[in-house]
Amino acid sequence: MLAAALGAALTFGAPAALAGTAPVGPSGSPASAPAAAPKAAAPASQSATWAAGTRAYLVITAPGDSSAVRSAVTANGGTVFSSYDAIGVIVAHSASGTFAQTMRGVSGVQKVGATRTSDVPADAYNPALPANPAQSTTPAGEPVRADMSQIKADQAWAVNAGSAAVKVGILDTGMDDQHQDLAPNFNAADSVSCAYGKPDTRAGAWRDVDTHGTHVAGTIAAAKNGKGVVGVAPNVKISAVRVAEPGNSFFFAENTICGFVWAGDHGFKVTNNSYYTDPWQFNCPDNEDQAAIIEGVTRAQAYAESKGSLQVAAAGNENYDLAHKTTDTASPNDSTPVTRTITNACLDIPTELPGVVTVAANGTGTTKASFSNFGQGVIDVAAPGQDVYSTLPGGKYGSKSGTSMASPHVAGVVALMVSADPTLTPAQIRARLATQANDIPCPSDSRCTGTTANNAFFGEGQVDALKAVGGSTPPAGKYFENTADFAIGDNTTVESPITVTGVTGNAPATLKVGVNIAHTYIGDLKVDLVAPDGTVYTLHNRAGGSTDNINQTYTVNASSEVANGTWKLRVNDNAGGDTGKIDSWNLTF
Repeated sequence: MLAAALGAALTFGAPAALAGTAPVGPSGSPASAPAAAPKAAAPASQSATWAAGTRAYLVITAPGDSSAVRSAVTANGGTVFSSYDAIGVIVAHSASGTFAQTMRGVSGVQKVGATRTSDVPADAYNPALPANPAQSTTPAGEPVRADMSQIKADQAWAVNAGSAAVKVGILDTGMDDQHQDLAPNFNAADSVSCAYGKPDTRAGAWRDVDTHGTHVAGTIAAAKNGKGVVGVAPNVKISAVRVAEPGNSFFFAENTICGFVWAGDHGFKVTNNSYYTDPWQFNCPDNEDQAAIIEGVTRAQAYAESKGSLQVAAAGNENYDLAHKTTDTASPNDSTPVTRTITNACLDIPTELPGVVTVAANGTGTTKASFSNFGQGVIDVAAPGQDVYSTLPGGKYGSKSGTSMASPHVAGVVALMVSADPTLTPAQIRARLATQANDIPCPSDSRCTGTTANNAFFGEGQVDALKAVGGSTPPAGKYFENTADFAIGDNTTVESPITVTGVTGNAPATLKVGVNIAHTYIGDLKVDLVAPDGTVYTLHNRAGGSTDNINQTYTVNASSEVANGTWKLRVNDNAGGDTGKIDSWNLTF
């Protein structure tokens, strides 16, 4: 779920579910919510099939042959826009105000519900292809970003950077497949638009109608090509499944259903879902329309999972306790929102559906991002979601914040996990994500309930890409780590040693030094790498001011140093009032 981009203004026709009810700015501050969109009018260029007042409905029946129910749709003032017999879901359109009630009385019909409180756009009948933006030149250079080192993706690449046999589906606003950092891994054959609830396989129908999907794609699988950025799993294949509608970036239930069925039928091992299904932030089973939405999307998710696809989803950006729901003030977001009382029976879809991995956002280091939703027993894992730098349409780059940015980190970790072990089932992947995540204890915040091992803010903890590809350490002789804690007191100097053995000759000119320091006000700190002969390489020199924690991988030209011997991370605290510890550090030769 979305935050605004740095250097790229986002235009919303309505407060769409990309952002939940509270879009967040680049650094996590609240952003102003856009005004609600007017109902669609029929452009003259669109099909005459469209009529004012046309609404979309899910008609739920038994899986299998739905011909009798489809005939009833036509007989009762509706048209069948699309149907998914494998899960017993029909997407129907009708301008009749009594259509839903009439269809609920038809034999074989289990549920019927409107999927929106606004008219179906005329574009649904003759969709325009999204623009294919001109491409900027991608700058040279590909520095390791803090979010990647935080989840040890940069260490994982040395073991397994992903397999081209693994397909990842990005259900979002679309993707700029021409972007130089995405084109090498883009899978056109399995890309599609599911806007309006029916597959549109025309070339380019999958392209981005916003910027959000392209940003998510880069986090998952931007190529390791010496340009721009690197994704968590830079060798896997990514497919764009556009589920957002143009002009407003709404993700209605029929679009999500189409996307999940497509994912199951096209062999996606994992999908990323950084949105909720509009127009209801929470769908309540005591409402007939929302009950049909719950049933339809649940069936589609179960279908995809039965085909081997795991769904990963963003938890949302409202700083809301999903385990103690009380009110919904943002729904319906396609017309006029009203405040309503809700309970935990009401679900944020798809993130709260059974089997979906729900992802919260970390801020700097292992903190909770201020905007991230939370909830004991709801959040599964956490990942970086603040100021994440990634790809934007037209060969560009920018930063976004949100659980939308956290979720693709987890989807990328899953892609690496499956690359290392293609036999894994969705259930096994969920179990491994839980056991491999690094525990994060609750901060001093009464809302964070549970234990260090599993709590309301971080679930099972922060995902670990290195563990996902086969263990806690990369190949012997190349990677060395000290995970012991070394306390950093006020105005003191502390050193953590690593003894390197089995490496021939000198250290490389690109020695990687991974540093994980938990300390408030890092402007107090000077951090040095000390070579075995005593040569000092400064990594951090009292920069960062009041920022908390250092989680970063530094590149050091240590080619003049003999590799074997005892290396030290030296941390010097230069002021009073703030303390911390060296949590861990590592060397990659």
